[in-house]
Parts: sequence; structure tokens; C-alpha cells
Amino acid sequence: MTSASSTNGPTRVAIVTGGSGGIGQAICRRLGADGMAVTVNYAGRPHEAELIVKAISESGGRAIAVRADVADEDQVSQLFDTTEERFGGVDVVVNAAGIMLLVPLSDLDLADFDRMHRINLRGTFVVCREAARRLRPRGAIVNFSSSVVKRAVPSYTAYAATKGAVDAITLVLAKELRGRDITVNAVAPGPTATPLFLDGKSEEEVDELAKMAPLERLGTPDDTAEVVSFLAGPGRWVNGQVVYDNGGLI
Repeated sequence: MTSASSTNGPTRVAIVTGGSGGIGQAICRRLGADGMAVTVNYAGRPHEAELIVKAISESGGRAIAVRADVADEDQVSQLFDTTEERFGGVDVVVNAAGIMLLVPLSDLDLADFDRMHRINLRGTFVVCREAARRLRPRGAIVNFSSSVVKRAVPSYTAYAATKGAVDAITLVLAKELRGRDITVNAVAPGPTATPLFLDGKSEEEVDELAKMAPLERLGTPDDTAEVVSFLAGPGRWVNGQVVYDNGGLI
């Protein structure tokens, strides 16, 4: 792999939370291919995280896997410490960690609501706070929202609420970092063909979902990774935005 850093100055360093998940893996691979050193954060898939590290390393890049609960401020601080010790600093933070539990509001167990709130919202907040304190100039924070915030799909009430809050964090933090040369944006994917999304759906259901967007297909993790790559790299004039990565669904 030809590193972008070899022609454009020092190597940039990225932390990707949820890096062992379907979309997270694609983001780690893409940022590695872009020439960044990558910290693959994971919570419960150590084997998958190590496979991503191996793939990036075998392609000529640099990567490490670090376990951390994104909602735990001490573990997140250690995540950044480890990355700085290994790679010299942090330039890019991608908040891809998240869970989605789908139940109509009237039937939702509050324990499930609290679990989503803790990972999707508190986790994003804690990681963003650490990033705001540590990112170097020309840094980038990329949060994860969802197209369901605008689409208002039944059963997504609690999940969409956490992602709507992520939108608010993104827009305000971009202004709070005025003068730091750090961009803050969010990516809001639509239906994406990950194993988690496809699990339990019939072929007919998948076909119906695929036809909803004008491009008449589901998104792929690589589609989203491409958007993240732009926001994390050359997209320096895009700031304080929620980018709807959904093929024109909304």
C-alpha cells in the first residue's frame, strides 16, 4: 500500500470506535488504505478486531486493536493514551460504535432504552469530549447518525432519539471548536447490507428495502467508508453537517 502520508507529510492517526463491526471494519480498512495509522476500538469482538489489524498491516499500513467501553470515561482516556503512545497523536476520531434495538415505544423495555442511550449517545459524547481535548490541528471528528431520524420509521423511536441527539452534539461541537482547525460532521446511513441488518429478513423484505432508494439497492459498508474517508481527509470545508449517506432515500 502506498501511504498518503509519504507524500503529504506526517502520518495521520485515526481512532475508530466499533471498529470490529460491519461498517466499522470497512472504515478501518479504508482509512488504513488512505495511509492513516488506525486504532481499531472494540468492545466484544476481539478476533474480528485483530483480523482487521492483520489486514491493514499486511497491506503495508499500521494498526492496533484496543478494547474500551466507549461510555466509560476512564477506558476512553486510556484508548487515547494508548493511541498517542503508539502513534504519536490523534488526528481523526470516528464514532461508529452503536446498537439498534427495534420495538414500538409503547412496548419498549426501559432497560433497552438505557442501553442504547448509554452506547449511542453517552458513548459518542464521552469520545467526542476526549477528542475535543486531544485532536491535533487539521483534525476531524465523524459521528454516526441515521437516516431514520428524518424518515420517522415505526419501531425506531428510541434508536432515532439517540441519533437525533448525536446530530445535536455534532452541530454544536463544530462551533465550540472554532479556531482549532478541527471539523465535526456526522454520517447518516440508510439501509446498509451488513450481517446484522440482513439477519432475520426474508429475501422479499430485503428486495423491498433495496427498492426504496432511487438507486434501487442497499448501501454497503464500503459506501459509508468512502464518505467517512472524505470527511476525515480532503473534506476540510465540510463542517457542522449531517451527511445523508442513503442513495437518495430522503
